[in-house]
Amino acid sequence: MIVNPSRQAPLEHPLRGLFARAIEDLTGALSPGTARQYRGIVRDFLFYLGDKYPELHSLEQLRRDPHILGWLAHLRSHQPPLAVTTVLIRILVLRGILQRLAWTAQVPELAWLLHREDAPRRPKRLPRPLPVEQDEAVQQELLRRNDLAANVFLLLRHTGMRIGEAVDLSIDCLHCCGPDQWAILVPLGKLKTERMVPVDSFVCQIVQRLRFFRSFDPLPQDGRLIARTFAKDTLIRKLRDYLHEVCHSVGISGRIVPHRMRHTYATQMLRSGVTFPAVMKLLGHKSADMTALYVEVAQTDLQREFHQAQSQPRHIAPRSHAPLTSPRPGLDGVIDSLLVAQHTLETFRRTLDNGHPRRRLDRLSNRLIKILVKSASSPPD
Repeated sequence: MIVNPSRQAPLEHPLRGLFARAIEDLTGALSPGTARQYRGIVRDFLFYLGDKYPELHSLEQLRRDPHILGWLAHLRSHQPPLAVTTVLIRILVLRGILQRLAWTAQVPELAWLLHREDAPRRPKRLPRPLPVEQDEAVQQELLRRNDLAANVFLLLRHTGMRIGEAVDLSIDCLHCCGPDQWAILVPLGKLKTERMVPVDSFVCQIVQRLRFFRSFDPLPQDGRLIARTFAKDTLIRKLRDYLHEVCHSVGISGRIVPHRMRHTYATQMLRSGVTFPAVMKLLGHKSADMTALYVEVAQTDLQREFHQAQSQPRHIAPRSHAPLTSPRPGLDGVIDSLLVAQHTLETFRRTLDNGHPRRRLDRLSNRLIKILVKSASSPPD
């Protein structure tokens, strides 16, 4: 219930009757619960107007600034904060009522008091990668079935393609890029771009099996890897139902959508050492922000990175590129050590911005150079 419980006092406002008639017109064919929701939203809005603008008595006085903008700010400042969906519902309901009043009360300006951009966007809930146990169970079941749909989903899992891209693959999508190097040409998809996805021998076998199934299909050859008995949307819907059946057979509760395999692939690539820009290219993304939503960094990943950093620490000073040879005896050995120290100091100094630390290193470097010059010019004992 979105009505503020602190505002259950009788509502006395000059606009109450007009808003009530507009609610009746809009909710005549809706459920009683929806009608109550409409009344609660209007009650909250009129209480706000009565508190902040008691001089407002007619629809002609209602303005976007300050009345509507003030109410929007009131929603955003609510404590505890209102959910995005709650704010969205309130804005859309009031917008519909104002548009109704603009027609019934002959006040056209009311229809433009709330704009479409005033409504917040619902947060996009992208699917998350499959847990390792579920991922292995689904793949084992797909391998056991080894039919057309099972190989389609194995292809999705090991290439990170969207399901819409997979059903559009051409029968000659597999390309040789060199000795024992293969890639799949992913056709124009969601972002209207093509890309080449490197694949291994396992994926090559999957493509060969799909070609085998296609060769036995009675439908005429149309250049596609996967035959279409129905429209593309119908084929995708049947594949989704197939995946739901597979998940149910391995004991996974809830519906797993094919897009989760794409997220699982992206996370696996990152954990395997593929760089973030490369993962972005594999997925066909134009924005790094979108790729960041696809990958998941679990606690085990943090533990692995932490222990790797401890076992192979990165020192503040870079390693010297001077040859690691045994020092020469006597003064020559001292000069060799000074040269290594001066080289390390100079390499590190160049990485610093202009400031006090760099100026201190400049002075130290100059002293080492003077010592080296003086040592080299000194006569031997």
